Amino acid sequence: MSDAVVALAALAQDNRLDVFRFLVQAGPQGAPAGVVAAGLDLAPNTLSFHFDRLRVAGLVTARREGRSIIYAAKYEQMNALIAFLTQNCCQGVQCTPAPVEGQARKRRKIPA
Repeated sequence: MSDAVVALAALAQDNRLDVFRFLVQAGPQGAPAGVVAAGLDLAPNTLSFHFDRLRVAGLVTARREGRSIIYAAKYEQMNALIAFLTQNCCQGVQCTPAPVEGQARKRRKIPA
C-alpha cells in the first residue's frame, strides 16, 4: 500500500501527470528530456524536478544515450498500481467500466 501512496502522490500534480502520460504514449523506448520539455512546453529545470519525483516513486526510468537522458514509463509499476486500485472491484465479479460522466480534462498531444 505504501508504494501505491507514493505513486499516487507523485501523480497528484498536473505537470507530473502530463509527463507520465506523455511517457506512456511514447512507448517502452521512452523519450529524450528535450522532446518531453518541448512537447509539454515545460522549462527544463522544472521538468527535471518532475522527472525526479516520478523516478523516486518508481514510475519512470532514466538512461543516458550519448548526451541525452532518455526517460521511459515503467509499465510494470503502472500496471501494478492499476491492479492494486481495482483489486476488489465489483466484489470480485468481472464487471464493465462505468460510463464516464462529463468530458475528460483535455491533455496535450505528443508531437508527431
